[in-house]
Amino acid sequence: MVAESHPQATLEAATQLVTIDRKLLTMKYSREFLEQLYRTIYTIRIFEIECIRLYRQGLIIGYFHPYLGEEAIATGVCAALRKDDYIVSTHRGHGHCIARGGELKKMVAEVLGREAGYCRGRGGSMHIADIDTGNIGANGIVGGGIPIGVGAGLGIHVRGSDQVSVIFFSDGACNNGVFAESLNLAAIWDLPVVFVLENNQYAVSSAIEDMSRIPELHKRAEGYGVPAYPVDGNDVLAVYEKTIKATELCRKGEGPVMIEAKTYRHGGHHVNDPGLYMPKDRIQYYKDRDPVKLAQEYLIEQGGCTEEEIETIKQQVQRAMEEAVEYAKNCSEPSVEAFLEEVKQN
Repeated sequence: MVAESHPQATLEAATQLVTIDRKLLTMKYSREFLEQLYRTIYTIRIFEIECIRLYRQGLIIGYFHPYLGEEAIATGVCAALRKDDYIVSTHRGHGHCIARGGELKKMVAEVLGREAGYCRGRGGSMHIADIDTGNIGANGIVGGGIPIGVGAGLGIHVRGSDQVSVIFFSDGACNNGVFAESLNLAAIWDLPVVFVLENNQYAVSSAIEDMSRIPELHKRAEGYGVPAYPVDGNDVLAVYEKTIKATELCRKGEGPVMIEAKTYRHGGHHVNDPGLYMPKDRIQYYKDRDPVKLAQEYLIEQGGCTEEEIETIKQQVQRAMEEAVEYAKNCSEPSVEAFLEEVKQN
């Protein structure tokens, strides 16, 4: 049965942040920067679409959790970071890895379980890590990456550097005890940690209105003395500006900071979930404000890019993805002998 709108899950609540954020954009951006943002967002979108197709072909083993509709969060956050900063990802982490500079060929190879993947095919979709780009890793356990990111922040603090640790986590993770414990620890030690709450408004199929008396989840940080900012998670520039502000505070020793990026999945929790519990009006609202569409509008209106030039970018991204898939398909699978030898050594 297709779900009707939840009595509390009104469209007004879903759009509350949008009018605020559009008025708060303060920076001017170059065409090059806007093109970089658009290229990243579109690359994440194409990666997700293509991997869903690969899953349907039986080439991806296990679950696959699409990041469709949430691309602006990873893109905006990572664009605000330095190369020596850290990120910690989630079970829905492909976008984070791409936005942080991950190689498509290695990512597809990992998702397909091939030896040439980031984790030699051992991690798969939910456990991609790339130490070279500061990506400490994705985590299949909801909330499992939060204390890891705080640990990275503690390491920064002990070394006395001005790096930042960014933790991506979900609204579902926000109800886990590990979130409260980690946030409190980061607060009392003034750690340079940015908690990025990707609020796609569902923990699997449980609406946030059913799981929290106060759906504005950023308000939880107030009880720990942590500054927190709500942001429209579909607007890449709004996300970018909030992250710049958050990282500046952390680098000055005034962390941690929390950002609640409000967004919406374009479908169910994972690739086999039809998402029938998602109200049609909300899905349509967020699809009308698609992150790819908004980033393209910025590139045209502020960057002066033409439709033909955008089409060229799209074709370049699509070719890169096709090459990555072909590369991964031709890579060897991990050998049983090598795996058993690793088990012995560890």
